[in-house]
Amino acid sequence: MSQKVLVIGAVAAGTKAAAKMKRENPRAEIVVVTKDEYISYAGCGLPYYIGGIIEEKKELVVKTPEDFKLLTGIDIFTKQEAIRIDKALKVVDVRNLVTGEVKQYTYDDLVIATGASPFVPPIEGRELKGVYPVRTVNDAQAIRELVDQGAVKKAVVIGGGFIGLEVAENLHHKGIEVSIVELVPHILPPFDEEIALYAQNYMTDQGVHIYTSEKVLSLAGQDGQVTKVITDQREIEADLVIMSVGVRPNNQLAKELGLELGPTGAIKVNEYMETSEANIYAVGDCAENINLITGQPAWYPMGSTANKMGRVAGINMANGEKDSLKGVLGTTIVKLFKLNAGKTGLSERDALKAGFEVETALVPANDRAHYYPGYREIITKLIVDKASHRILGAQVVGEGVVDKPIDIIATAITFGAKVQDLEKLDLAYAPPFSMAMASTILAANVLVNKLTGKVKGIGPIEMRNRVHELQVIDVRDEGSFMIGTIPGAVNIPSGELYMRAGELDKNKETVLVCKIGKNAYLAYLKLKELGFKQVRILEGGMNAYPFERE
Repeated sequence: MSQKVLVIGAVAAGTKAAAKMKRENPRAEIVVVTKDEYISYAGCGLPYYIGGIIEEKKELVVKTPEDFKLLTGIDIFTKQEAIRIDKALKVVDVRNLVTGEVKQYTYDDLVIATGASPFVPPIEGRELKGVYPVRTVNDAQAIRELVDQGAVKKAVVIGGGFIGLEVAENLHHKGIEVSIVELVPHILPPFDEEIALYAQNYMTDQGVHIYTSEKVLSLAGQDGQVTKVITDQREIEADLVIMSVGVRPNNQLAKELGLELGPTGAIKVNEYMETSEANIYAVGDCAENINLITGQPAWYPMGSTANKMGRVAGINMANGEKDSLKGVLGTTIVKLFKLNAGKTGLSERDALKAGFEVETALVPANDRAHYYPGYREIITKLIVDKASHRILGAQVVGEGVVDKPIDIIATAITFGAKVQDLEKLDLAYAPPFSMAMASTILAANVLVNKLTGKVKGIGPIEMRNRVHELQVIDVRDEGSFMIGTIPGAVNIPSGELYMRAGELDKNKETVLVCKIGKNAYLAYLKLKELGFKQVRILEGGMNAYPFERE
């Protein structure tokens, strides 16, 4: 008798598990059911469909059920909702959402790939017309139709995560006045503050209104149509409101079945994608992950992770092989206008929360040789464990190429590299592609200097908080100083330090400031030679300082 497999869910993980299973065991009888109208669609592409960058809806749909059947021999039934699972009899009741008919499917192995749903906060007015999440093709189509009809002049995006920011950018490109309201102190909540604020300032410069540390209280409307967003600090006019405050795992079926859930609320699985019940697997956004660095449960609802989970489940169902996914890093990347921002591993904030004593470096550099046309600056924040020097995470932001350094560092973390290993990587170099000393290696060099006590730095956040008690010396030329500097800073160009050192208090904690940190380091060496005891440099210099300038 051939093996019967039923898959519930057909976006990324479910279809991947089914297809891989069929390739491994062609005789298996595999059926996929999904309550959605579309299968295998590109959820991450929805903002770009709204903005018209992706022109046709069909471009979002990677495969139709007919395409999938022709390619794999697997039947996918859409608008079919699994409503009950009998694990003793290995039977699933599935309701046809069009006719209401309930049909039973038997299985030997079951895959739950029910994904996640947008979280819509319980605020007054959320049922008004013009209020949308962005999770499905139908959501994106409805929003685009309003935009293309010219019905939207002002839009408010509630939530400053990736999808919300991408929608904001695309709406702005369509000539719509866009505001973003975020509950926490900065957009891009997974990033550290100085990197997130760099991106936030950039988006503000593009004309997007951003309100952080602000809570949405209600939505107001007229004749059933949304007209404004009311926060605890202001009222914002809106013809369109995008709800983008995150997603929650669809775990109801698992709860009813008695499957063990993890602390994140997603279905607990082991490295083989097996749940707490034999012959039942869970993959994709409904299932929990393990953080590769901490070994602790985590949840990263991402298409890349979902596909890996689906593949592992498919292999393990097919022939008893034990393929595994040991953990993930939550590597992410986003494009905001011409700015790119990527992250892998732990943020400094999360590393401290996990109990690590950390050291960090914030280093601006170019993405290619400075003399090659088209080079752009990127800023790297590197985070390591102070005791072991093991790399814990990184964030890279700028108009240049950020995916390459993020992928390099993600690879290094996966193989347990120390920052000294990163320093010595033999990376590809030619002027159109990189600097001779790549940005990743520069960041590693700075961090090793800090770890070995050759230099002491101060980050932008500490600088802002303590600026009133520090002796701040801007060592750039007078013209650069006059354009903008740290509040309270004194201008002594680096070349004049030896002559003018007598103007400074040797006993006061001194911070040296320049454009990117390099000249400040050279000035640091001079002051140390002159007997200054408490000297630090502003990491990243003025280029990476995201706060008020004087």
